Amino acid sequence: MGYPLHRYRAFADLTPFEETTLSTLGDAEIVHRKGETFQREGEPIRGFHLHIRGWVSSSIVLRSGDRLIQKVHLPGDMLGTPSMVLPRAADTLTAITEAVTAFVPYERFGQLFVDAPRLAALFIIATQMERLALMDTLATTGNASARERLARLLIDLHLRLSAIGEVEADRFVLPLTQEAIGDLLGLTPVHVNRTIRGLEDDGLIAREGHRFHLRDVAALRNLAPLKPREPTFEPAWLPPAR
Repeated sequence: MGYPLHRYRAFADLTPFEETTLSTLGDAEIVHRKGETFQREGEPIRGFHLHIRGWVSSSIVLRSGDRLIQKVHLPGDMLGTPSMVLPRAADTLTAITEAVTAFVPYERFGQLFVDAPRLAALFIIATQMERLALMDTLATTGNASARERLARLLIDLHLRLSAIGEVEADRFVLPLTQEAIGDLLGLTPVHVNRTIRGLEDDGLIAREGHRFHLRDVAALRNLAPLKPREPTFEPAWLPPAR
């Protein structure tokens, strides 16, 4: 299957050299079984992971000892990049479903700035998009209703899953527990369940187990408190392609 390139193609047209460089950046692919933790917060760290297939969670441990899921990763993401500025891992990475990743040592990534500076710049743009997503999450967690937060999450997943071909007729699999959804939204599992049922009762969504159908995408977009971010395509400051 290989590492999905859609995130970088959203920012620029990749050259054959850049596509090849991305495809060979990681080590051999590693399959992680469902529930497997393959990076632990506080461990020494020497690189990050390219996310190739499946769902992965990023979590941290609070002073109380409770674990908080703060991000759900999908194929095309870079896992563990916040740890690049630390001597030890900033978060714990756990496979929600069976997942496939490829490890990238920092030294190899650093060489991109010499051999493929435009591609390195695209990585920086991709990480800034992650930062924007976290900013939006913080903005809505304390200032939006539960319905608005859930609508935003569903629209975000619909957009991200559409980019990798995992949405069909506005239907997709959401393999998250209500506890995990509650972490992402700042809600209790009971409140998550009640909010999902409310959207079902209003005819906005339908579900069968973990399979969600967004029956009215436009209405959910209007309900979401923030619009999706649209990155600038090939900003003028990008280095020239090689």
